[in-house]
Amino acid sequence: MRLRVGAFCLGTLTLFLGVGWVVRAQDELPPLELSDLILMTVEKNPRLARVQLQVEEARGKAIQAGLYPNPNVDYLGDEIGDITAYRNQGIQTVMVSQEIVTAKKLRLSSGALFKEADQASLAVISERYKLFAAVRQDFFELLTLQRRAEILEAVVKLAEASVDTSEKLLKAKQVARLDVVQLEVDLERYKADLAATLRRIPATYRRLAADVGVQDLPYQPVKGTLDAPLPQYELDKVREYVLEIHPDIRRAQVGVEASQIWLRRAQVEPIPNIRLQTGYVRQFENRTVGSPTGSNDWLAHAGIAVPLFNRNQGNIQAAQALIGESIQNVEQARNDLAAQVADAFSNYAASRIQAERYRERIIPKANETYQLALKAYQGGQFEYLRVLEAQRAMANTRLEYIQVLGEMWQQASLLSGLMLEDEWPPASGAPAMPAAPNEPKDPLPNQLRDGTEILPIPKPGR
Repeated sequence: MRLRVGAFCLGTLTLFLGVGWVVRAQDELPPLELSDLILMTVEKNPRLARVQLQVEEARGKAIQAGLYPNPNVDYLGDEIGDITAYRNQGIQTVMVSQEIVTAKKLRLSSGALFKEADQASLAVISERYKLFAAVRQDFFELLTLQRRAEILEAVVKLAEASVDTSEKLLKAKQVARLDVVQLEVDLERYKADLAATLRRIPATYRRLAADVGVQDLPYQPVKGTLDAPLPQYELDKVREYVLEIHPDIRRAQVGVEASQIWLRRAQVEPIPNIRLQTGYVRQFENRTVGSPTGSNDWLAHAGIAVPLFNRNQGNIQAAQALIGESIQNVEQARNDLAAQVADAFSNYAASRIQAERYRERIIPKANETYQLALKAYQGGQFEYLRVLEAQRAMANTRLEYIQVLGEMWQQASLLSGLMLEDEWPPASGAPAMPAAPNEPKDPLPNQLRDGTEILPIPKPGR
């Protein structure tokens, strides 16, 4: 009996320490990789399409605000039918008027709105990497659930075999009924955990599909690994890098520039525009001996609005307050990003330390405990229940390790979004952070404003 049980236990060790856990895929659909999902997000996500179109909307408003007002052409027919007029035609007048915009008001309005268009362009970049981070988090959560389900399926089979073997030992009066009941409780606990995990997988996949932007994406298992090495991030370096390159900060800085232009625009508003008008008048009533059909007259008119009572005081005050608010928005953006980096890094670092401890110490110790218990049982020193306890400990250790790895990758996904990383996860041996850009910060909005597409316009739908 001991030899048969020992052979069974040795088989469990091979099952737990196998080369890998194969992801089961549907026959008709291949597994999805993270790179496939990221590409799909760029091409299909309606949120990206919306913010990209908002850039075009903002640019259109900026162009419109800088256009000069059109001239007016008016016709006036007066006293038509007067019997004293030549052929009863009365007085015929054609007038042309034009408003002359002063103090560079159109340029200021257009310039402020172009700054807002720059902010919209930077919002596209920010939204892009927020979506990347969300998709990566969902991907690794789903991958963790798949790995957990695979391990739990194996553990359930082992627990069922353990219960079966224990019942045989109970019949042989080698174990107590209490021991068998405890094993049955463990079996039910593993079954419940497996059922809950399997229930979470479809919901997590639907959230992943929604973040990708294709909510009706057919179900496909995801393909990836939780064991790939990650770079050793350093909190201060990550924070400095994010605060240097993140578009949310640059967007807030551009907001200050826009507010300054709006203030200048409010200050020049009281400077009156000039209204000019000229016209030709044909007076068929003004008949003389020298001009029996009437006279040809001209008119000219110029006018301004006198800023006597309304000098735009309220809008100037509001624009001044807006500058102060915009300056505070810059610091608020920096503080918010620093807090996000700190939270993500804290959780990532804690999970990474746990994962390293599991990989280097806890799992090897659990494996050693199981092997020692197995050898002791085969040598007649331990009861079979001691072997089962070591077996359960090894199974629980692997489940905990997978959970810790999943949390580590999810927090690293947040960091990747804050650091604007496209090629992620990095290849083995890659630096912890991309090289800081050498280009100056200021030209960025101008580059976005010159018509260059920073992203292809995504198309909503599948």
